[in-house]
Amino acid sequence: MDRFTEAELAAAKSIDLTAVATKLGYTVKRVGNYYTLKEMDSIRIYNKSHWFRWSRQYEKGENGGSQIDFLRVFAGMDIKEAVFCLLDFAGYIGISEAKTSKPFKHQVEAKQVESKLFVLPQPAASNAYIYSYLNQERAISKVVIEYFINHGLIYESRDYHNVVFKGNNKEGVTRFASMRGVFDRGGNSFKCDVAGNDKNYGFNIFKDNSSELIVFEAAIDLMSYMDIHMDFETNKLALGMLSDAPLETFLEEHPQITSIRFCLDNDVPGRKATEELTEKYYSLGYDVEDCPPPKNYKDYNEWIVAVKLQPVRTERPMMR
Repeated sequence: MDRFTEAELAAAKSIDLTAVATKLGYTVKRVGNYYTLKEMDSIRIYNKSHWFRWSRQYEKGENGGSQIDFLRVFAGMDIKEAVFCLLDFAGYIGISEAKTSKPFKHQVEAKQVESKLFVLPQPAASNAYIYSYLNQERAISKVVIEYFINHGLIYESRDYHNVVFKGNNKEGVTRFASMRGVFDRGGNSFKCDVAGNDKNYGFNIFKDNSSELIVFEAAIDLMSYMDIHMDFETNKLALGMLSDAPLETFLEEHPQITSIRFCLDNDVPGRKATEELTEKYYSLGYDVEDCPPPKNYKDYNEWIVAVKLQPVRTERPMMR
């Protein structure tokens, strides 16, 4: 970076990032006040100058930044190559080494994606294991567990006794499902989505007579909130990730929604997601509110577990 002048770096960072993405072969789409990519809908491009990726599966430094970082991550360039490339793209003539810069090349390969059949796991003969896990390990009351079982939203799988969380569309047809193991080992457990599901849907409860939607990251947090507040009346949605594709679908299918409460995690990704989502949906005309768990707890389930299952503390937040 020492070889570039401030003017050259400023010129490189002035390039329209959506144009750079298009040049690389991506399909840019505008969504509200940001842009995304058809090939990677977890990407958000803001002000055509910086980007962020709503995913936890990548290393630090791979989830956002400037135009230079975009080329580094998605075109395999080092910083020097990226700056040269951006200056070339801008037609900047004040740099003597521009002729050595790496040319843009198409980075997105057209692939035949084989669609997988979406088949829900076979149910177990009973729900005994998930009752025990959700109640004794996750501190969720039997009343709430029974509500979800009786409404066909969760069940126990025959193989491995996982909890299966079902995400239905407005007609009640299951379009998405995820599984979580009931046998934690050192705080870790099996988690996965059922193959072939539609990630535009998430675990949800819909109430056509309610204009309010409460949004969570995880299904168990949704259940925990419902238990804490004994709220059986409002719409609720678990994204299952930090992308808002399930939220966009839910709002499209339930146009009576006018207000959204975001109950995302208290960690850095959750706070960042809340900031971006509240800004986006406020700009779209919704009443929005940030409603995280108390600051000492990462999520709603950690809060309910602390209150119900851990030894009584002299000071702790009261549940309302």
